[in-house]
Amino acid sequence: MSSISMRKTTLAAAGLAVAGTLVLTGCKDGNEEVPAAPAAPSAAASAPADGYATPPAGGASSAAPGASAGGYDGASGAPAAGGGAVATSGQSFKIGQAATIPFTSGSKSGQLALTVTSIEAGNPADLASLNVADKVKGQTPFYIHYTAKNTGTTDLSFASVGHIKGLLDGGAESGVLLIAGKFDKCPNESLPSGFTTGKTQASCAVALAPTGAKVTGAEYWGDPYNNLNKPAQKGLTWK
Repeated sequence: MSSISMRKTTLAAAGLAVAGTLVLTGCKDGNEEVPAAPAAPSAAASAPADGYATPPAGGASSAAPGASAGGYDGASGAPAAGGGAVATSGQSFKIGQAATIPFTSGSKSGQLALTVTSIEAGNPADLASLNVADKVKGQTPFYIHYTAKNTGTTDLSFASVGHIKGLLDGGAESGVLLIAGKFDKCPNESLPSGFTTGKTQASCAVALAPTGAKVTGAEYWGDPYNNLNKPAQKGLTWK
């Protein structure tokens, strides 16, 4: 087993150990988040479904062929059938612009066109049903709306996309709120059954900003756009 595989396995186990807890803060050094007490029925979760415990911060932008999942090197931007050139490490997009990405979730892999469509300011009162008022005091929720379109040839039924975090004015990471369960203000579900070529699903991620600050951008840090790869890769951003 490679060192990368061993590290991902370790993170997966860590994520399962603290599932059902609330994540409120962004990364301190790209490798940690601070879990808080468990929430009620719509509990927040500390790790996405593929086992990553933390949204890693961007690393170096250099890359070597075959360095990451599926052999993607993070720098070539090679043409991808049906979806345009694959996004490169650290590439920036305008809100509303699609990024073609290699996608892996569990045993499934394929290709998606990922688009951050809008960022909407919420109200602290929106989070009342989650029973986390004491944990989000002084924070304003922002809803990052995005779509995922299957531009590959693989059926990605029930796979989880996620790995979207907010960026504050100036580029700093926002807080993160991962919710397991239904949250009407910002629905986020796995891809549906029959998610084949050409199918699209809209989804949403919750970001937290200190009162007075705004979330003005978003970052995708799913594989291979993170520092778990060797060499490390940078996330894709939308502003």
